[in-house]
Amino acid sequence: MDTAEYMSGFAQFISASPSSYHAAHEVARQLRDAGFTELHEHEPWVAPTRAFVIRDGAIIAWITPDDVSTTAPVRVLGSHTDSPGFKLKPQSTIGAAGWLQVGVEVYGGPLLNSWLDRELELAGRLVLTDGSEHLVRTGPFMRIPQLAIHLDREANKSLSLDKQRNTAPVYGVGEVGDADVLGYLADIAGVNAADVAGYDIISADTQEPRHFGRDNTLFAAGRMDNLSSVYAGLVALLGAPEGAEHISVLAAFDHEEIGSETRSGACGPFLADVLDRIYEGLGSTREERHRAIAQSWCVSSDAGHSVHPNYVDRHDPAVQPLAGSGPLLKINANQRYATDAQGAALWVRVCQAAGIEYQDFVSNNNSPCGSTIGPLTATRLGIRTVDVGIPLLSMHSARELCHTSDAFALTKAISAFYEGA
Repeated sequence: MDTAEYMSGFAQFISASPSSYHAAHEVARQLRDAGFTELHEHEPWVAPTRAFVIRDGAIIAWITPDDVSTTAPVRVLGSHTDSPGFKLKPQSTIGAAGWLQVGVEVYGGPLLNSWLDRELELAGRLVLTDGSEHLVRTGPFMRIPQLAIHLDREANKSLSLDKQRNTAPVYGVGEVGDADVLGYLADIAGVNAADVAGYDIISADTQEPRHFGRDNTLFAAGRMDNLSSVYAGLVALLGAPEGAEHISVLAAFDHEEIGSETRSGACGPFLADVLDRIYEGLGSTREERHRAIAQSWCVSSDAGHSVHPNYVDRHDPAVQPLAGSGPLLKINANQRYATDAQGAALWVRVCQAAGIEYQDFVSNNNSPCGSTIGPLTATRLGIRTVDVGIPLLSMHSARELCHTSDAFALTKAISAFYEGA
């Protein structure tokens, strides 16, 4: 596989994954096609060597080598499937001044202005009264219209959006009573609207991923934070060796953008539950599990920041990673990233084995540092953890930017990690 082939697959993966639920199911589809077995949490597990399980918008997959030891360590690639945007409210159909609008609530921390004047879709899951789930996506359906400059002469000096008043998308004209967003979603999903008891529906930009720039090496798309890491981990796991002395795991959690404190988030029990059942299948004792975790590693992969040419002063003056110069090793003195000296040494070994360059990342002292699933997973499991990711511009925008070489290099590094470097 070369960079072009990898990026083609990545673009298709993004297009198939407008919501965390779609992302989890697209990962599952590719795993299933590669011979992995889907397991269900409410059923007994006669654990096969290559398997996966979905919990809501999260998915965990693993390869357990034949005749592996009861103290075999795990090598976990941690990532997340969700991205900032707008989530459908209980009163989904609203309107004003003859316009039909969609009732939405801000999800996570999106760059609000980047969502203006874009053809957006709704995507996610509908849950019926019988508990069955149905994935749904609308395609281009709505748009958050910006106020014309003629009506706000100061807009280019200071644009401030009220999250309640200024972010409701339009999707038509008419009377609210004559239209129903939820009914439209039900029709697309092929279910009766009266049977829809709940839904988790998020917004997504419908513009296709696009290469551009010098030699077409720049790449723009939505949700690269953090589908870039999910896809890199998926490709690496599909190519992981089965004869290793460790268990290779891909953990793609949901709800990272809102704190991860859910049953499918990194603060929840999902990964611990799966690892417990894997080790139970191996016949491991409690002591042997502790010994296994003590030898294990988690690479927490989440997108980071490239130095921005128009805002260089917002970055650390000495550490300025550039898109196209390799994935990031993310470091924070206050452990907002879980990287420590041992984690840095692991990442050096992994990158050397993969034959790629990497870059350090640290925030400007005057800028608050975001966090990842890394510290959460380390705290939850006691597993050694290092934080990495590809550099982006416009993080949390409806459409982010990366360099193609960084995206491909990340999966090569994760492959080396799964190979035991």
